[in-house]
Amino acid sequence: MARLLVCLAGIAGAFGISLSAMAAHYPGGASLGTAGTFLLIHGTAFLALAACHERSAMPALGLRLVAMGWSLGLALFCGDLAARVFLGFRLFPGAAPTGGIMLIAAWLILALTAFLPRR
Repeated sequence: MARLLVCLAGIAGAFGISLSAMAAHYPGGASLGTAGTFLLIHGTAFLALAACHERSAMPALGLRLVAMGWSLGLALFCGDLAARVFLGFRLFPGAAPTGGIMLIAAWLILALTAFLPRR
């Protein structure tokens, strides 16, 4: 699982840098900048999650739920913002807020997972 998390960190980082750079040159760049920031922050967070997994610092199930929540939340939130700029339409109504709620929920799951006993 740690390798997958590091891979997700790399992908989030690459897309985060790309969208942040495009934000400076694209009309409607503020949305791209926001998406880029979210991806960069979560790229770093994926690395921390990988370290927690490798050290068995927290239960694996909790870490998996966090990773899935972040992955899906980023895809919906950042994907919707990017689709608005590049394609001129949303992924679907409520995609960005749904992704945002998933991100918040995953962070709260991470907080709760810290208090669960390790096996």
